[in-house]
Amino acid sequence: MTPLEALALCATALGAGVVNTLAGGGSLVTVPLLVLLGLPGGIANGTNRVGILLQSGVAAWRFRALGVGGLRESLPVLLPVAAGSLIGAWAIVHVSDVLFERAFGVVMLLLLLPLLREAALPRRERAAPPTRLGPRWAVLFFAIGIYGGSFQAGVGIPLLFALAHAGFDLVRANAIKVIVTAVVTLTAVPVFMLSGQIAWGPAAIVAAGYSAGAALGARLAVRGGERLIRPVLALAVIALAGRMLGLY
Repeated sequence: MTPLEALALCATALGAGVVNTLAGGGSLVTVPLLVLLGLPGGIANGTNRVGILLQSGVAAWRFRALGVGGLRESLPVLLPVAAGSLIGAWAIVHVSDVLFERAFGVVMLLLLLPLLREAALPRRERAAPPTRLGPRWAVLFFAIGIYGGSFQAGVGIPLLFALAHAGFDLVRANAIKVIVTAVVTLTAVPVFMLSGQIAWGPAAIVAAGYSAGAALGARLAVRGGERLIRPVLALAVIALAGRMLGLY
């Protein structure tokens, strides 16, 4: 990798880190770029996870420093999401993903509608935020963990949909999301390590960019609130759905 390529990769990861922290889907840019720079697809997928792990840790730290924590609310679903991630990471090398990606793209577009409807409601009519996620959410987060462990790209989007449906505003939902994403990625990374699917040089470059983007993204999320997060999330959903439906 030339210095110019490394700089381009780091800058791209920085922008992707901002998008991932505000919504999700940044890996739709970084993984193809890693492939373009010469990494096989499986190794690019594993290499990207290292950056996602550090990004999630930095974002969680910055949200907490800015007064928006999410650890207590996320604790009940961390075990099921970790179990799902482990299964997903193992299954990705055995299961064809084409049909799943198409179906997931349709689901993302359908989920966008209630999110936009919620935005149109007066604040007094919106669901009251819970203090934490109860056991009934375990199955959903187990399924999200399977997706995150296998594909990763865009996992923040279904996480935000689930958390918004549970009643959290999108700022708090993002603070919870990055903690859950950290657990998903921490569970999956060893699987890719044992399979030899991480290129550590590019991983370090991606991690540096992602981490800087996460710090900036958390600050933007807290300052801009839902007025900033909601349009970014809508665009991320459309981009993810289009990619999974094979439109580009």
